[in-house]
Amino acid sequence: MSASRFSELSRKTRTHLPVIPASGREQFRQNLYSLIRSTIMADQPTPFKPKEVTGLKKIPPYWYPYTTMTKLRWIGRELLEVVSTEFRDRSMEYYRYALESGVTTVNGKIAKPDTILRDGDRVENVVHRHEPPVTAKPVKVLLHDVEREFIVVDKPGSIPVHASGRYYRNSLIEILVNDFGYEKCYPVNRLDRLTSGCMIIPLSARRARQLTAEFMMGTVRKEYVARVKGKFPSEEIVCEEPLLTVDRQMGLNIVHPEGKTAKTVFNLILYDENTDSSVVRSHQLRVHLQFLGHPIANDPVYSEKKIWGDNVGKGGIDVTPSENREAPAPPSHLQALVDSLGSPESLGKSPGEVKGDIPTAKLLPRETGEDIGMGSPVPLSSEAVGVITRLRNMKDEDEDWSRWRDVVFRAKGVMRPKNMIIRPPPPQNRRKKGGKADTVSHSKHTDTAETTPSPIENTATSDTAEISPIAIAIAIPTATATTPIEDPIATSDSESYSPSPPQLTVEEAVEKVSAAPYSGLGLGQGTEQIFCPECYLPLHPDPKPEKLYIFLHALKYTISLGEFSTEMPDWAAEGWEWDQT
Repeated sequence: MSASRFSELSRKTRTHLPVIPASGREQFRQNLYSLIRSTIMADQPTPFKPKEVTGLKKIPPYWYPYTTMTKLRWIGRELLEVVSTEFRDRSMEYYRYALESGVTTVNGKIAKPDTILRDGDRVENVVHRHEPPVTAKPVKVLLHDVEREFIVVDKPGSIPVHASGRYYRNSLIEILVNDFGYEKCYPVNRLDRLTSGCMIIPLSARRARQLTAEFMMGTVRKEYVARVKGKFPSEEIVCEEPLLTVDRQMGLNIVHPEGKTAKTVFNLILYDENTDSSVVRSHQLRVHLQFLGHPIANDPVYSEKKIWGDNVGKGGIDVTPSENREAPAPPSHLQALVDSLGSPESLGKSPGEVKGDIPTAKLLPRETGEDIGMGSPVPLSSEAVGVITRLRNMKDEDEDWSRWRDVVFRAKGVMRPKNMIIRPPPPQNRRKKGGKADTVSHSKHTDTAETTPSPIENTATSDTAEISPIAIAIAIPTATATTPIEDPIATSDSESYSPSPPQLTVEEAVEKVSAAPYSGLGLGQGTEQIFCPECYLPLHPDPKPEKLYIFLHALKYTISLGEFSTEMPDWAAEGWEWDQT
């Protein structure tokens, strides 16, 4: 409902008010608020639900309270610096906003962006999870050996083994527990999210310890099949280059003398002249294939010239350490927008700037590019830094730098789910390392109907005289859901917490979004939603199902329990063609 329509409704109602005795005015007032509120609710869009797409499995977004203990690399650092370095899904401005909204607590007390993390701190964060879609191809249980306590499964590409990052329910372990009913699964090895194939998963701790020892001793025989670029040599090829993980966020590995010893044996199965690709058999690895000049044909990381250059990493890259770093750069088609409106990746701080007598804080690592290499065990070369920088920029460009849509969140109230309070942490010697936080219903502590202001009261006291239609469409559905809850746990501290006011008015946010039609940030057609109405996350277009996996499949494992295998994947067949754009 627009502000003008609300004003008109209120004016007409006042015009026809009957004379009411004083004793009944309060009841009449409540009835009137109910009438107007129901009118507003009738104008609201329905809650966000992912649409069905052939070939994709999607789940509705949900609030999730997550808890973790402070990691070694976090100790002594500000919370905003840690969050913005560990995660890149949203803009720097968004992470500051979220922390100012009180969604994160440390040891049960609401944290601020400049909270310093200490050893032993328990960090709890309430997030609205939007899990990316995965393939609709089902997980297959090929064997359940009840007596020997293990299962063999065929994992589709696009599904991660463990819950991590944005994935939780759409992870293999959660699917096996929730969809198949296995009480507990103990994965002892891992397949990359984009990789499909055979996995042996123990169902008891005893069996897991046995198989873990076998994997560590190198007695497990693994056999993979891959479709790679170019004509692979017909003779057997052995590659023994050491491998090192240099960027955890992107899962990037390179050949490096300080890496772990690795040996891969490759054998040609077939060559397709039509697609100039070969199907090969091996027992590892994407990086070794790239090193040999035959990267996996549809690998979005290791076969991309935009990241590695014309040589695509053949023969490895330079490993001479370098201090060169670059700040995040927008895609070229958004450069004009950055020049005119600034970057959502900068919080507006500059080293050496002085406001009055107080120098501003120095730029955070993500603002300068210093976060590149923070998780690497070795100093990075200039070429490695360039690869990571281009990989990040390409990811941003693929998503059309969706962080530009984050401007809408700054027009809203604090972001916190209704009726959810995180329980206080247990004593330090009994604190868990991670997982889902314990929560209680807010209704057990206080009556929300009495303490939560109505949408009408919120509108009446707003500093904004008029609310635009787009703001109504996005903001009103969550007016009560985003009202800050008086948390007796978090506010028991002597220092009360007051969230900062929104950085932008509604009009400023809409103006910013509207100023960038060429960046893909149109306001949507009809009932199409481009923002989540609860957390204001930009909603991305659905990916094509064939882009959710790579041509790498775990075909066979041989362990002490026996030999287990899957069928050959479809893309390994002679004459297979795919979209190479």
